[in-house]
Parts: sequence; structure tokens; C-alpha cells
Amino acid sequence: MSISIHPDTVLGAVKLNISSLAQSLRFYTEVVGLKILEQTDLTAVLTADGKTALVLLEQIPDAIIAPERRRTTGLYHYALLLPNRKELGLALKRLVAHRIPIGQADHLVSEALYISDPDNNGIEIYADRPRSEWKRDANGDYVMATDPIDWEGLLQEAGEEDITKGLPPETVMGHVHLHTVGIPESRAFYNGLLGFDIVGDYTQMRALFISAGGYHHHIGLNVWAGIGAPAPSPQSTGLDYFTIIFPDSAELSSVLERLLAAGISVQQQDGAAYVTDPSSVRIKLTTRLVQQNS
Repeated sequence: MSISIHPDTVLGAVKLNISSLAQSLRFYTEVVGLKILEQTDLTAVLTADGKTALVLLEQIPDAIIAPERRRTTGLYHYALLLPNRKELGLALKRLVAHRIPIGQADHLVSEALYISDPDNNGIEIYADRPRSEWKRDANGDYVMATDPIDWEGLLQEAGEEDITKGLPPETVMGHVHLHTVGIPESRAFYNGLLGFDIVGDYTQMRALFISAGGYHHHIGLNVWAGIGAPAPSPQSTGLDYFTIIFPDSAELSSVLERLLAAGISVQQQDGAAYVTDPSSVRIKLTTRLVQQNS
């Protein structure tokens, strides 16, 4: 019997290993537009609304900066979802002002900007189009593209508003996209065990998109670093973990039971559970209540 993850499941904070906290904080506050929620000598918690963690940074010793073109499993990019097109225009205007190299794509379901942080961690900043405009093909997969964005239209949306105010408080973690060892292994874990629904089986792209509640994707899985790609070095900058937030403890318990029954190791810490996927990507599993109180 196929399982389907609870439709109210969403993503939470990503934790990144970095080489220089001072350098990263300048980038994330001035260029991306996040705010510092907490900070120690080697760590920081970044937020958009002043209370919810979105990005966690930890400076690791003897860090090796990941290459721009990765040949290991792990993060391709994480994606900050903005509430509307005007805010995306303001983000674009801020990136241009800081002379940041920008990738871009109109995905039909969304408009997206792509940048990298100082440690080559990929970041997508995007805004969704209304769900009523999303289309599926005959196989039930969302129809997506990589068309050019409307640069001028986005900048016009921004108007003359102050770009130094940063990202809006409604900003959330929209999705993560991962380099994996293989699509079959990823499908078995994320769809078969966690229960995410397949919304984009893009064989020609060598990618699989999955989500909860009919979203165009909460997790993207690809083999662009090579089938059977190795895990990154422990000294490499990159993803430490990403977070999946379940609506309540009952949903989390159901998922953990399936994982344990399949022989997946689960570590419990501070009310959350940590597991590792077949591509050596660590995942924090928690609930909305625990997330709000942590």
C-alpha cells in the first residue's frame, strides 16, 4: 500500500558548514537580506521574521571550500520562498546593487534567482505563481521550464522601495534540491518511506521532484554530480542537515516507525529525530510545536 505524507508537512531551517562566519554574515545580511537571530563565536542563526530560524551557520575548522561544480552528494541549492513578485524584484535589485553573479529561470510555476554564498552553497530566491496557473502533464507531473525571467518587469515591480530592509518576514524555506547517488535509491527513501508524493518524474532531466500537499516541489533530487557520487569530505563546506517539519507528533511517529522498520538508524535529540538518507544527507525531523519552542 502506497503512503502519502501529511499535506501540511513543510521544510524548515537548513544548517550549513562554512569557512568564515564573519564573511558569511556579511553576505547573508547585506546581500541576501536575512537578519541575525543568535550568534556565538563560530555559529549564527539567521531569520527573516525575527523569530523563525531559516539558515544556521557553523564555521568548521580547516574547512575546504566546496568546488563550484560539485562531484559529491549533498546540497545543490536551498530555496527561500518570497511572498510575492514585488519582493522578488526587490531581492533582484539588491543582488544587482552588490554586483552578485545571478542565474535565473522562469519555471512557469515560479520565477527564480540563483546565487552562491562565499562557500559555494547554492541559494535560490524565488516567488511562486498562483497555484491556479500550475499545469500538469498527462503523467501528472508539473509542467516546468527554464525560460528567461522578465528582468525589467521584476525591477519595475520593485519600484523605488528601500532594498536595505532585507527579506520580508513572510519568507519561508520553500524547498531543497540535492545531489544524490541515484534516483531509484532516493525514490525508495523519500517516496517509499517518508511518503512524499512524486510531482515531477523528469527522466530526461535525470531528476525527481517530490512534495507534500500538491506543492510543485519541496525536495528536488538529481544525479548531476554523477550516479554513485561519493559523500563530501567532513572538512568540506556544505550542507550539515535540512529540516522537515510535520504538523504533529502523531505524523512524526508514523514516519519514524516506517524508518525503523526498514532498518534506518534514528537519533533522538532535543525533541527532534535525525536520519541520514542513502546519499549521506542528514535530515532533521521535527514537529511544528517543537520547532516553535526551540
